[in-house]
Amino acid sequence: MKKLLALIVVLGATVAFSLQAIAQQDDAPPPAPAKPPAHHAKSKGPAAGPPKSLAEKLLACLDIDDETKDRLDCYDAAVPPKPPKAKAGTANGVMDCRFVKEEDERLKCFNGFAEKIPKFSSR
Repeated sequence: MKKLLALIVVLGATVAFSLQAIAQQDDAPPPAPAKPPAHHAKSKGPAAGPPKSLAEKLLACLDIDDETKDRLDCYDAAVPPKPPKAKAGTANGVMDCRFVKEEDERLKCFNGFAEKIPKFSSR
């Protein structure tokens, strides 16, 4: 019986403390509106949600018209180009496409790998 009475007292005190904290929050002035984040020149879409994976970025590039500079720019944003290696062989993965210097060849390289990515339903 004493344990039950002690439990009721503790719960009553907890409820009273919680109500007091809520009342103080209601009396406080509303927070100042936050400044909108500065937009970067490169951002073209809303920045909401988790960051996209490389596969999601490459699949998004496939929505742009084929064989256009815009699609190549999209691929280059996902995988920035690098100076060619001394031995330029065939690309074994999408990351090797960044070493292809010729733009048309780089676009074909990216297209070849991006089209092989399985398309899953959105999250």
